[in-house]
Amino acid sequence: MAKANTGPGRAQGKGRSAEGRATAKPGTEGAAKAAPSKSSSGKGTSRVGRYTPAVESGRYTPPIPRSVRRSPRWMGILILVLLLGGILVVLLNYLLVLPGSASAWYLVLGLAMMFVGFMLATRYR
Repeated sequence: MAKANTGPGRAQGKGRSAEGRATAKPGTEGAAKAAPSKSSSGKGTSRVGRYTPAVESGRYTPPIPRSVRRSPRWMGILILVLLLGGILVVLLNYLLVLPGSASAWYLVLGLAMMFVGFMLATRYR
């Protein structure tokens, strides 16, 4: 007995068309139903999925003007002061030059100064 191409209630086999393909062949009437989508450049190339250019979807963010991207001059100076000051505090703590002998609080102060200096350096433009 030959296996039928249809399932119960004359439904076709799962995921297959009458020709035995999951998708229609290019150039057949099944493929002609799907119109090719045009990209933003208008060349008629099709893309996978529901691509919409960022400008059309409203998700486009224009670049920040150069005048806004500049950091003030004092920020660079503050970064250097914090980084070098933190290194100096840690070094002087280990050399026992600071009052109160070696203290963990001097080490915390030096590391905190270096941390803030690094955080400011990541924002510097």
